[in-house]
Order: sequence, then structure tokens, then C-alpha cells
Amino acid sequence: MRIGLVALLLAGAGGLHATQAHAQEPVKIGLSGPFTGGSAPMGTSMRNGIVLAAEEINAFVGGVNGRRIEFIEMDDQANNDKGRAIAQALVHEHKVVATIGVVNTGVALNSIDIYQDARVPLVAAVTTGSPVTLRYAPPNAKENFIFRVSPPTTVSNAFTTRHLVERAGFRRIALLADDTGYGEAEMNDFVTALSRFGMQPVVIERFSIGDRDMRAQLERARAAGADVVVMYGIGPELAAIARNRREMDWNVPLFGGWTVSMRNFLDAAGPAGEGVFTTNSFIPASQNMRHKMFVTNYLKRFGEASLESAMSAAQGYDAMRLLYNGLATAKDLDGDSIREALENLGGRGVEGVVTTYMRPFTPEDHDAITENMLVVGIVRNGRIDYAFEEDARQSHGIRHKRP
Repeated sequence: MRIGLVALLLAGAGGLHATQAHAQEPVKIGLSGPFTGGSAPMGTSMRNGIVLAAEEINAFVGGVNGRRIEFIEMDDQANNDKGRAIAQALVHEHKVVATIGVVNTGVALNSIDIYQDARVPLVAAVTTGSPVTLRYAPPNAKENFIFRVSPPTTVSNAFTTRHLVERAGFRRIALLADDTGYGEAEMNDFVTALSRFGMQPVVIERFSIGDRDMRAQLERARAAGADVVVMYGIGPELAAIARNRREMDWNVPLFGGWTVSMRNFLDAAGPAGEGVFTTNSFIPASQNMRHKMFVTNYLKRFGEASLESAMSAAQGYDAMRLLYNGLATAKDLDGDSIREALENLGGRGVEGVVTTYMRPFTPEDHDAITENMLVVGIVRNGRIDYAFEEDARQSHGIRHKRP
């Protein structure tokens, strides 16, 4: 099964020379993310997905044109300053050809200028704040070295508001968001997306990392007559909101960002998390054979307890596949050649877990995931499942990127 999956996912690569001398220097790639702290479930799952992809590439095709992939791995602890220092070390000390990873929007925004100025591509696998790929997009810069394989907040909020208003019929929407860079991006893009329907949140409330009592914010949302509460943050804080709502005996629906799918939300929320909705690019309950093969191989390699954030793992895996294809087809392993190769991936496509990437990037567009590739999930029996049977049935197919 694994060999078949590798052959499938490498369909878009060209110029492979696995028979070249094994004595060649490895290709050094930076791997940056939060592997300790509150964001660790996202970071470690992402890292595992990236490592799984790289191990398969090294084992079955000999790496990048005969050169094995080697990671310089660094833990940013979701700290903006650490993230910046790591970017500087990877670029200037370790001389990586590219970096992959990055989870937190604040960390990304504080470090992307390092990669951009050094002309070293960064392929972000989890961070979603829309400014990450837009800061250096034309016409802001002639070339953009920042790529992403996760749904930007503009895309996810367009999807979420469309679902809330058109599919579910909600009219009085309360918004709770943490005060991180991620929460700020989600809040701003949600308000913008909702305004397209001639609506605005009945109340906007903020909270901080570490807060465990959000009853005051929820009471104000209830007083405003909210018929649904949308919440953006990471697992522990969102779990506190779910528990507080239950303690208040308020049966208003909760709709969270993709971080609801994190194991630290599901475990901390417990029964209070049942029925919470979320927007995801990948749901492990899918019956799609490609999805099932990925989950099987991931769990075999890293263990049952390791899949703490399935969406992070899947996007990490896909990001490594895309980066590999860029490296394998680049004229050389300098930053400009790799960037140009990533912007022109095509042919038969690069098959990943989330989708088959037919043309994931162009010089103008460095976001690989579009609105049509997202689905609504729900917490059911302590795990993320499809909220709607229609989406579960459609999971057998592949949703390609739309312009």
C-alpha cells in the first residue's frame, strides 16, 4: 500500500535520478514549528506529516535527484521572536535551500521578511493568516518567496459565512476571537466576509491565550440575542468556551475555526464539545482511499496517539510533496529556480492527501487551497466527522483548486 501511495503522490515529479552517487551532499531543508507548548499538537502533527513524506521520498526515489532530504529542525514554541531568530539561523547559518512548516500566524508574519530578503522559499503548511502570502505578492514585490498549503483566513471565512448564512440560515452571529495574530486575521476576514451578506456580528469579544473563563464574553453574546457563536483560537481556549457555554445552560450552536479538530480541544472540551462545528480541509473519517492510506501509514509510523491535529498532518505531508516536486524540477537549487519551479508545477499534477494539485501556485497566487476544497466538520463521539452526509459521500472524489 505504501509503495502504491508513493508512486501515486510523485506523479507530478520529473527529472528523478535515484541512481546517482549516494555520496552526494544531502539537500538541507529548514523545518520550523511549535513542537512544545500549547500549539504543539499542530506543530508535531505537521512535522510528522512532513517527515513521513520525506522518508518515503528518500526511500523510494533516493531524494532530490539522488540527494537525500535532510531537515534542520527548530522549535519556535509559537513565540514570534524565536520564530524570527530561527528564520535567521536557517537562512544565514545553515544555508537551507528552503524552509517548510510554520504554524502560528504571528510567528510567520514576524519572520517571512527574512526568507523574502534572502530569496529562500518558505512553504507554510499550517499558518492561515491571509497576510502571510499577500505581503510580498505582486505588485508589492516583483517575486514572492512565500508559499502556503493551508486555507488562508480569507478563503476559510468566505466558506464559513456562506455556510452560516446560506446553508444554516443564521442571522444573529456572535464572534469570539483570541488576541493573537491568528485571531486578529480570522476576526478581520470574518467581518469582511459577513459584510458581503449585508450583515455584521451582533457582538465581537476577545480573549487571551491562557484564559479559561469566557462566561462574561458568552453572557454578552447571549444578551445580544446571538443565534450562533463563532469562535477563533487554539484548542484549550476554545474548549473553555465550550465548557462555559454548557455551564451556562445555553444551547446556542458553536462554530469554530479548524483548530476545533485539535486533540487538545476534543480532550479538554469532553462532552461539552459534542456538536461543535468546524471548517476543515481534511477529515480523517473520510472513506476516500487516499485519505485512508495516509492515516494508516501515519499511524503505523508515529503511533495511535500521534495524530493530534489531522489537518496539520495532511497539509504538512502535501506541503513536502509540493516542495519536493519543486526541488526535483528546478533548474538549480538556488532560491529563484525553486520559486520558479513551484510557480509552474503542472503536468499530470502532484497528488497529495487534501487534493491533487494541478497548478497549486502561479507567480500571482501562492495559496494552494481554495474555498471549494473545504468541508464542514462536527465533533461526534469525541472525534471530527463530516457534519453532512452529502459531504461524506463526496469525499470519495477529489476537489481541485479553482481560480
